[in-house]
Amino acid sequence: MADSLLAPNDLYLRLQSATVFVRDQDASVAFYVGQLGFRVAFDVLLPPGRRIVAINPPSGDAMIVLVAPAADSPEYALIGTATHLSFITENIAATFQAWSERGVHFHNPPQLQSWGGNVTLFEDLDGNAFGLMGIDQLTRQIEDERRANAARLEAERNALHEIEIARQVQAKLFPQIFPALTSIEYAGQCIQARNVGGDYYDFLDLGEGRLGLVMADIAGKGIAGALLMANLQANLRSQSAIAMDHPQRMLQLVNRLFYQNTTDNAYATLFFAEYCDHTRQMRYANCGHLPGMLLRCDGRLELLESNSTVLGLFEDWPCTIAGCQMHPGDTLLLYTDGLTEAVDAQGEEFGEDRLAAALKHSAGRPAQEVLTSILDEVQHFSSGPQQDDLSLIVARCR
Repeated sequence: MADSLLAPNDLYLRLQSATVFVRDQDASVAFYVGQLGFRVAFDVLLPPGRRIVAINPPSGDAMIVLVAPAADSPEYALIGTATHLSFITENIAATFQAWSERGVHFHNPPQLQSWGGNVTLFEDLDGNAFGLMGIDQLTRQIEDERRANAARLEAERNALHEIEIARQVQAKLFPQIFPALTSIEYAGQCIQARNVGGDYYDFLDLGEGRLGLVMADIAGKGIAGALLMANLQANLRSQSAIAMDHPQRMLQLVNRLFYQNTTDNAYATLFFAEYCDHTRQMRYANCGHLPGMLLRCDGRLELLESNSTVLGLFEDWPCTIAGCQMHPGDTLLLYTDGLTEAVDAQGEEFGEDRLAAALKHSAGRPAQEVLTSILDEVQHFSSGPQQDDLSLIVARCR
């Protein structure tokens, strides 16, 4: 346990509560809330019939627990004595005047002490005495800390709100419509390591029984990666109308738009495949992406290696289109490096060999079952928090 101990500065510590004994909890709550401006933190009834009421100042975290002890208890004798509790206020003169006008009994007006603070004493309904202090330097320090903490909390709330909006927007960028084909079934999923990420997959209806399969990995994570992902998705969908007749030209236009609309170091790896439902012919371009895995019905595994460079780094960008014939029972797997680079407790990566074995192990099953099986194997293999997005597409010829 020694290695898990925190340094003193790392420990979270604050005053939770102080107890004040009163005769009537309802009357005391009315006093503290109505005359001092406190708030009720909680009011609960505990067995056997014991009531706990806690209040706190409007700008404070520490609570005062109001307890009504039994008349024959030692605590009852403490009612109406000095509590040795003090409150600090930003403007003691204004607080003194406001509370006095509300009927609060003070022993004396605030008096300047030799150590530089203004101090007075006041009592609650039961005569319990409290101190009220106003110390300029300490007050300013406390108020500065309070305002800085409030600003930090507000910034964190705004950031979380913006990230949630980004997550909802990005969720809508993934495929919402799945074109129906007769000769192939397909499924895709992205499990993000953060609320938003840079992985992107898509299914594009290219018309005349042709389906576009897209898998991309953006350079970058978080909000930056999500923005680049949205840019790439918009470019692809806007240019997809020419994909059937001119897939090479379509990808070159997408690359040019991505290059022109992003920073110099922004790029993406991309695997684009166009599948014809009538002929089972597939044309594809692997733009610096991981090799697609094509598991044939007889158990042979073909790797669809990279044949073009990544998108976004060069305005004049050559693109190569390759093709292959698919047959009933063939299964295509497209994925991002979140799967192959997932690590176990010893730091060993899942790797392409395990991924290929997982694909072969689920051969012959429907596309969605293959996808789920592979994801389960990767997540069972890896240990600790997910470090990267896990994205994959599975397409299987019927």
